[in-house]
Amino acid sequence: MVPLSPPRSLKAVSRSDRFTLTHDRAFEAVMRGCADRPLTWITEELVAAYVALHRMGHAHSVEVWERGELVGGLYGVHMGAAFFGESMFHRRPEASKLAFFHLHAHLLRRDFRLHDAQIINPFTASLGAVELERDLFQRRLEEALPIERTF
Repeated sequence: MVPLSPPRSLKAVSRSDRFTLTHDRAFEAVMRGCADRPLTWITEELVAAYVALHRMGHAHSVEVWERGELVGGLYGVHMGAAFFGESMFHRRPEASKLAFFHLHAHLLRRDFRLHDAQIINPFTASLGAVELERDLFQRRLEEALPIERTF
């Protein structure tokens, strides 16, 4: 993993005191925020399964708060030194982007080896995310899984 470079607008937001970031404080609420859309794959059964994974220490969330209100976040699963992002949401501009950037910096500090964002979109690409060929992804995954890391 390499450090990502935030766009200027995100740097300004992260330097302001507008948002507070936490992790693993509102896991289920983040999942429900991600599910709050007209079409979703996040069923009640999925919420229950991921909440169980969270209680076991395998699923994690990053929360973005504005004056005590949850306004964005993301969740995913970690195995070894790999983190697999599942979904993200925002109720304020820049909130999910700030969560993503915060997560990546957190993973770097913890010496994670793989951050799977699943989808390259204009935002993740603007930070420097790249799509890996299947063989390279497999190699990085095989290297990351046996390494123990805590979130």
